Order: sequence, then C-alpha cells, then structure tokens
Amino acid sequence: MKIEELPLPKPVKEVLISQGIVELYPPQEEAVHAGALDGTNLVLASPTASGKTLVAELCALKHVLEQDGKVLYLSPLRALATEKCEEFKKYTDIKKRNGRRVSVGISTGDYDGSDPWMGKYDIIVTTNEKADSLLRHRAKWVSDVSLVVADEVHLLNEPERGPTLEVVLARLMQVNPDVQLLVLSATIKNVDEVAEWLKAISVTIEWRPVTLREGVFHHDEIHFKDGGAQKIEKPTKNPSINLAIYTVKSGGQALAFAGTRRNSISLAKKMAAKINPLLSKPLKRSLNQLAEQILVTGARTRISEQLAEAVRGGAAFHHAGLGGGHRKLIEDAFKEGKIKVLTATPTLAFGVNLPARVVIITEYRRYEASYGYYPIAVLEYKQMAGRAGRPKYDKVGDSILIAKTEDEREYLMESYILADTERIWSKLAVERILRSHVLATVASDFAHTEQGIYDFFGKTFYAYQYDPRAIKGVIAKSLGFLFTEKMIQVDGDKIQATKFGRRVSELYIDPLTGVVIRDALTSRAQRVTDTSFLHIIARTPDMFPKMRPYSSEMDSLQFFIEDHQDEFMVDLPDPWMDRIAFEEFLGEVKLAQVLKAWMDETTEDEMIERFRVQPGDLYRLISTAKWLVHASNELAVLFKHNDLLDHLARLMVRIEKGVKPELLPLVNLEGIGRARARVLFNSGLRSVDDLKRAPLPKLTRLPLIGSKVAQKIKEQVGGYVKAEEWQSLKKKRQKEQQRALTEF
Repeated sequence: MKIEELPLPKPVKEVLISQGIVELYPPQEEAVHAGALDGTNLVLASPTASGKTLVAELCALKHVLEQDGKVLYLSPLRALATEKCEEFKKYTDIKKRNGRRVSVGISTGDYDGSDPWMGKYDIIVTTNEKADSLLRHRAKWVSDVSLVVADEVHLLNEPERGPTLEVVLARLMQVNPDVQLLVLSATIKNVDEVAEWLKAISVTIEWRPVTLREGVFHHDEIHFKDGGAQKIEKPTKNPSINLAIYTVKSGGQALAFAGTRRNSISLAKKMAAKINPLLSKPLKRSLNQLAEQILVTGARTRISEQLAEAVRGGAAFHHAGLGGGHRKLIEDAFKEGKIKVLTATPTLAFGVNLPARVVIITEYRRYEASYGYYPIAVLEYKQMAGRAGRPKYDKVGDSILIAKTEDEREYLMESYILADTERIWSKLAVERILRSHVLATVASDFAHTEQGIYDFFGKTFYAYQYDPRAIKGVIAKSLGFLFTEKMIQVDGDKIQATKFGRRVSELYIDPLTGVVIRDALTSRAQRVTDTSFLHIIARTPDMFPKMRPYSSEMDSLQFFIEDHQDEFMVDLPDPWMDRIAFEEFLGEVKLAQVLKAWMDETTEDEMIERFRVQPGDLYRLISTAKWLVHASNELAVLFKHNDLLDHLARLMVRIEKGVKPELLPLVNLEGIGRARARVLFNSGLRSVDDLKRAPLPKLTRLPLIGSKVAQKIKEQVGGYVKAEEWQSLKKKRQKEQQRALTEF
C-alpha cells in the first residue's frame, strides 16, 4: 500500500514522503486493513524494527488532525520515551484546523503533581509510571485523550514494571471507555489473550525489513537455523572476538551482549585491541576526538578512562552503570558507524534503537544474587536477536549464540532459535505490588466500596487470565494493611482514604515506605542528623538499587553503627538473633554512607573505589533519594513535625547537588554545580553578595569559570560592573566563539 493511498491529511503524507517513506511495510499495511485508522482497538505484534512506531504515528495524526483528539503514548523507559518524542516532532510544522501547529510534549519524572501544563499538547509521551501518577492526581486533560498507544506491552510479564502498565491500561479504559487502544508488542505466544482482554483485534506478523539469520557458533563454524553453515577464521581463542573481526572486515558493525557489566567492559577492551589495526587513519583520528570528548564529559573516572581507551580502538561498552552523557556519546557514535563493536548488557535490548549487522550473544545464562545462574527466557533472546540488521543498510542481519560444546550447540538451537516465545502472565497479584494500586483506587476516588475495588481489579489482565476471585484474597489483605496503618477509614460499606493515605498515594510511594517514614519521624533518634534521614530512606522498599555489603566492608560498617547508634530512628537488629535482618541493616547503612559521601563532595572516582558504585547507579540513587526526602518532607508537614522541615529542605538540595552545607547559596545559581561552587568558595566568593561585589576579571580568571560562566553569574546576581569590563568580556566571548567555529 502506497503512502499516497492512505486516508490521511495531505501534510502527513508529505512529511513521510519527504523522508523517503513511500510505501507501507507488511505489518503496517495489515494494521491499516485491521482498522487502526478507523478507531479499532488493535494489538500489533511484530519483530523489532518492523515499523510498529509508524502505525502509532499515523493513528496519532489521524486523531489530532481529523478529530481534534489528544494522544497519550506510554513507554516503559525514559530513554525510549525521549526517542519516541523526537520521532513525533517531525510533524510539528503541520497545522491543525484551528491554525495551530501540532504540538508534542513529554513528561517522565516528578510524580507529585497533575502537570496541568501537559494538557496543551496534542501528543503526550510519558513513562508508564508517570501515567499512573497522573491518574492518581486525576489530571483533567486525561479525559480528553482519544488514543492511547502502549509500547512494549509484552513487558506485562515483568514482575516490577508489568503491573503498573496493566493497571494504567485498565484505569484508562475505566476513565474513558471510548478511547482507542493501539498496543505494540514483540511477538508473544498469547497475543490473542492480551487482545481479548483489551477488546481489541490482534495482528501478528513475523515480517522484518531485514532478513534475520539465526545461528549458533561453535569451534570455527556458524550453524544456521535453515541448515546452512559458515566457517569463521580463528585469529584468537575468543569466538566472540573472532565474529567481531569477521564482521568489521566485511564492512559491518557488531553488537555483543554480555551477561554482566564487568564482562561487557572486559570484552570491549579485548575487542578494541583486535579491531584497532583494521581501522583507517581518518577513523582513528575521529575516534581519538571522541575519546577526548568522553574524558571531558562529566567527572573523569576509571570507567570513563576505560571507555575512552576502548573507543580509541573502535569498540565501546554500554550498560546502566554509565552516566547519561557517556551513553549518549556512545549511542550517537555507534549510529554514525564510528564505533564498530559495541558490547552491552541485555538491558539495551529493551532500550534505545541500536541495530547492528551482527548480534553476538556471548552468554545465555544470567546471574542474580541469591538465585545464582539461570537460562534467559526465549523472549529475552528474541529481543536481543531483533537488533540484528540495520534497515536501509543491510539485506541480512545475523544473530549468533556462542556455544562451548557440541551438546550446548544443539541445546541452544532447540531451546532458543527453534523455540516459541513464552506466554506472558500478569504479575499483579502480589501484595507488595498490589497494595499501592489498591490505595490509589480509593485515594483517587475511583472506588469507594470494597465491591467497587473488586469490580475495578476484576477488569485487569490478571482477572482475565485467572478466576477474578483469586485476586480477592490479596486485595483483602492489602485493605487490612491500609486500615491498620490508618491510610483508609471504613464507615459501613464506605471506604475513604485518610489524609495520610491520600498523600502517600499522591507522592507515588509504596504504602510501606509511607509507614516507615511516618514511624521514623514520630519516634525520632536521640540525635537527628543527616545519617538519620539517609538511613530511613535507604530502609524503604522504594529505594533502588539496594546495596549488599561485601565481606571486606562488614567490620567498618559495624564500627560505624557503634559510633552512630544514637542517630538511627529504628531499633538496631541483633546480629546473633537475626543475621539476615542484620545484614540487610548493614546494606542500608552502606547506602546511607554512599549518599553522605556524595553530599560531602566525594568525587565519582573515589565513590567507585570506596563503594564500587558506578556513575549510572549513583545518579539513580541520587534521583530516588531526592524523591524520598521530598516525600519525607511532605509527611513531616502533614504530621506537623515543623522542627524537621529546614533540615529536610537543605538535605534535598544537598542530595541533588552533591555539596556540603556551605555551598548551598552558590549551587542555587544556574550553571554552578558542585565543582564550580567549590572553586568560587575556595577563592573567597562564598555568597551572592560576594559575587555581586567581585570584579569581573577576578571571576574570569578562576578555574572552570571563564568568561561565559562569569557573564552568566553576573547576569543572575546583579551588582555594579564597569562598562569597559562588560565590553572587554563581550569581545573576549566573541573571539572564543570565532575560534571554536574555526576549529569546528
């Protein structure tokens, strides 16, 4: 089907044709024939890179331009949400009937608000969690949504993320029964079951724009699914490296999945050493520039040095421990073809779109603390394999599993390549997960009786898959917990949320987190310090990732606890009575120490050395800690612990900025982070008044400040500046800009 033949406004067709899209892929054509553009609820299941996003774009523009509708696009990850938002922005020059242009907005953070400003956008991209938060706050514009697009719906199967998506979809159908649902998924065994739950039509198609060849590599030969085979040279003893060398020599890029972060780094280093001799001199120069850019992006750490070293050799690694700036540099360089081999952990398979000619799956088993090694699911393998082949560049993409023995080769062929993906099952009926959604149902006025709660959860995917009565016991248990902890109150058959329950739901925290914080604020410690609050938020179920103390850290953590025992807001567990509880307590204390070290301006490199916490994990800890301190502050307001508010307010800023108390006046200025604030402070500029009085030349001479930042500081703080100083500064800035353009 040609783009010109579609029942869409002409400007939409023009945008697509201008980008070289003149004909629909088979999955897109099937979706149109199934009624996607006619308002039909649809579950589209097809492989990665088969064009599902374009179907969402066509439906979205149909709603916005022809029906004055509003579109909500649900994404499981922030990185994916950002990617999808950028894709939709190509339509923002198109005008609607009222003369205004199509508008696209995104919101993925700050769960404590209804974000009324988002209502002005036609297409709104959010994460599943943000959508859940907006529903809890009863955002008024949600009722105007006429199309909901749910991406990666096979993640219903994920224990942590699946239940939120399930409840959000059920809630959106409750809020607006006439909404059109467009659900996008990888191919799964029970797609029809998902479609029946959503009252939708299912379209399943295995077509991909690039032919996928799946095989197993053993010894020196790839055995493919179709019975074919291919010999690979063995310049090294490592089969993954041999495959990468073969791929680069043939002009392609390789994406190698490793089971752990450590393995991905190690493999990238080895790959770089072997790939480097294959690179051209111009490419090496470009990679050297990229390596230097990595070293000056963010703090210089051992991880950034390892990454830069690998990049010089044409390889790189990508995992959740990398900082956002480094991940972006690597992703862009790989898309541009500069980086020839990228090693990654499996999380990338569910993340941003980085296809490669050859995908190498080095390990089919995963390690999980307390569980040991276990084989990955077929669905996870298929997600990784789906990255093989770059549309518009490759005719064939290869996905290769590595086998160590002949028996393992046969096992991998039978258990992964020839196997069907698993059925997906709802993971909703777990009390730890369900209690938050039960509270939200009451607190947001979606139900006011026990039967009303049962009726809502009777419309979930869990209730569809199982007998609805099976979830009643877990709901009843959750209601019992909420009643005991004074989050709900019961009057006859009426159930209402208390102020405490409503605020906990709005703050988007686990009810148990609310209880932990409330009890700690009430009981207090003998001496309330930063450690008191940091330990409490580390103790909550919402703090993630958790930390396990290494055996080498046990003694120092126990000494710390003895020295600070009067600062803890909970009773200390007895190591002889309950060893497991005590080790969990040690992990909480370690996490509190990490946050305290960050607030005390410890460098990222020192954090890696001392705590073995990597930049990406540190940023997630900081973000979560800031959210939980905000929640603590809000609950302190609710329970009138006014004497704690100043401390909590300072703590919030210190966690966000990573500074000691004396730098707080300086880091409130735009463009002044922890490093620049420390430079200013150590030079005697310790307050806004000091900066007002400071001569402009003094600021420009300081390390990390320079003319651009000095100008920004003066524009914010005001103060008298001589006219000749401003003129001199402007001339200096112009020369710097001209020099930068010349160098570029």
